[in-house]
Amino acid sequence: MVAVREAERVGPDEIAARTGVPPRTVSRILTRHGVPHLARLDPITGKLIRASKVTAVRYERDRPGELVHMDVKKLGRIPDGGGWKAHGRASGSIQRNRNSTVGFDYVHSLVDDHSRLAYSEVLPDEKGPTCAAFLQRAIGYFAEHGIDRIERLITDNAWAYRFSLREVCADHGIQQKFIRPHCPWQNGKVERFNRTLQTEWAYRRVFTSNEDRVAALAPWLEHYNTGRRHSALGGQPPISRLQPT
Repeated sequence: MVAVREAERVGPDEIAARTGVPPRTVSRILTRHGVPHLARLDPITGKLIRASKVTAVRYERDRPGELVHMDVKKLGRIPDGGGWKAHGRASGSIQRNRNSTVGFDYVHSLVDDHSRLAYSEVLPDEKGPTCAAFLQRAIGYFAEHGIDRIERLITDNAWAYRFSLREVCADHGIQQKFIRPHCPWQNGKVERFNRTLQTEWAYRRVFTSNEDRVAALAPWLEHYNTGRRHSALGGQPPISRLQPT
């Protein structure tokens, strides 16, 4: 159990499913061996870090589409042949080759508060028109999975969100909400999804090109929505909270 945790960085529920040991027993064993909670670990390296801001007020909307969360995660692109994860930081690292311009990908995501259904795309920027077009496609994806009405959308206070989503929201009758400045935990469900996105898709295995990583997003997202156990959903995937379509 400790070996699975160290290698995969998964929680007690997932370890229990793999080993056949009850989750509470897994938790006690991990605690007895001094294994820290996942929230205290760096999502990329797995090393212990200072805990981030946590809110004591936990909530969940009563029905799908009542509230959705939207955000963008910026990731460094992978150079052809692989970066430091493939070759090590001493050779092949983009940090050591200052003449190599690799750039960034912007992973746009929309997450339903009630079901945790998620939709993501890798896009070249986070400008207003890009965000608006993504939201339009995400609405269509949610409709295909049984969420045909989105009532509220919450985002941070980025300019692109404040001014470029108005038309899309008005067309679909969506009320826009914004978190308080410097309080990202108010958009916590998509922030937590971003962390899962990094650990289980972007940095889980070695990619030798950026195209390979982008191509791996859609299959991983399908697994996240239909097969991956979610601790907040009683060990069920997000699709379990949606009506069949």
